[in-house]
Amino acid sequence: MEIPITQSEVWQKLENDLNEQSFFEKADGYQYLAILKSTPLGNYLYLPYGPVAKDRESFKKSLRAIKSLAAKTKAIFIRIEPKDITFAKFLPKNSQKSKDLSPKDTWVLDLTPAQSALVAGFSQGTRTRYNTFAKKGLVVEKTTDPDRITHLVKLQQALAKLRGIHAYDPAYLKTELSQPFATLYLVKYHKASDISRSESKGAGNYPKDGQILAASLFFDYAGTRYYMQSAADTEFKKLPATVALLTTAIFDAKEQGIKHFDFWGIAPDDAPADHPWKGFTEFKKSFGGEPRHYAGTYDIIMNPIRYKLYQAIRAFNRFLRHR
Repeated sequence: MEIPITQSEVWQKLENDLNEQSFFEKADGYQYLAILKSTPLGNYLYLPYGPVAKDRESFKKSLRAIKSLAAKTKAIFIRIEPKDITFAKFLPKNSQKSKDLSPKDTWVLDLTPAQSALVAGFSQGTRTRYNTFAKKGLVVEKTTDPDRITHLVKLQQALAKLRGIHAYDPAYLKTELSQPFATLYLVKYHKASDISRSESKGAGNYPKDGQILAASLFFDYAGTRYYMQSAADTEFKKLPATVALLTTAIFDAKEQGIKHFDFWGIAPDDAPADHPWKGFTEFKKSFGGEPRHYAGTYDIIMNPIRYKLYQAIRAFNRFLRHR
């Protein structure tokens, strides 16, 4: 029974540190972490990539336990995301498909082969960038110091402004890096080690010496490294900062005995060419690996009247945002 980090006790500590109320239960054959979310109409329970169960009967037992918790907390509905795609067949009749929150499709690299074999599995472009990033003055650092989250915050805020999207709250990111399972990787430019620049006599636009060009948070749990919060400076796309960051994180994880590297969300196999995730999906796939497909997000409705009102309010809010 594979336990995702979002259904673990270590994730519950993160939720507690974020002042979220959560409930963890581990029993024979299943476990779950349910987070109590509030709305103007009442509460609901959210189980990111959960519940986890070893088989069909255990899954049904977990649902009974969660429904009991929902009754105690007066939840309007229960939002679940079982990773096992077959469990969707056994949902109760008062369930309906919801918009996916956690990625339904992801990309996973097996880290057990030799490093040379992993490099051979890269696309030609990614392999070239991996072999040359040090010559271009890129140095990768890693830290668990929460105060250094400012580097990721700055890059994410710049991207958010450029693309017209919301950036993560700095306090949220700092709390994530404060967890024992989190590590921040930073890609820094060092002029003195840029062999390619010295050979080209300094032509072109280059970063300042010591400038941070990319940053990513990685979470380690139960033999898997997860590629989570990330951002890069778009001004210096010619420098392979993200390849430097990811390859270093991949091979560090391998050295630590971690078996899998989860790139997190990708676009579905049948996604159209204009899918917003198309570009970074191709980038993630360039490191080798294989897809993983999950059941997606479902709501188990406990209070039909309030649930309909909740859905109507959400639809109205989406309409206002996209007018």
